[in-house]
Amino acid sequence: MTKTKSAAFVQQHLANERTYLAWTRTAIAIIGIGFLISNLHFSFLSRHSTRADLLADIVGFAAILSGLLVLAFSTRSYFVKARAIDNEMFKPEKASILFLTGIIVTLILLFGVYILFVFS
Repeated sequence: MTKTKSAAFVQQHLANERTYLAWTRTAIAIIGIGFLISNLHFSFLSRHSTRADLLADIVGFAAILSGLLVLAFSTRSYFVKARAIDNEMFKPEKASILFLTGIIVTLILLFGVYILFVFS
């Protein structure tokens, strides 16, 4: 059996896979939050206003879309990092961290607006 180029960097590739799986769990959690907000709003709140319904839809849709974006972005990042590890040219991605943090902060702010609007 011949060794591949990736065999020299097994630990780095396994760490890259663990990071990808962590981002995948994060994406699933974000999507789950979107479904949860929509479901709770339409199932348990007795008083519905058109604005509250629209805001619940927006928050739910934004969470689902954000989860899908996180999944797509992390998949791309996984393959870019795998190639960089093999070529011994790896450098940390600061833009991806800022992008993903921006998505999560935006969702938190949207959820905060929803909470303030519905329960005030």
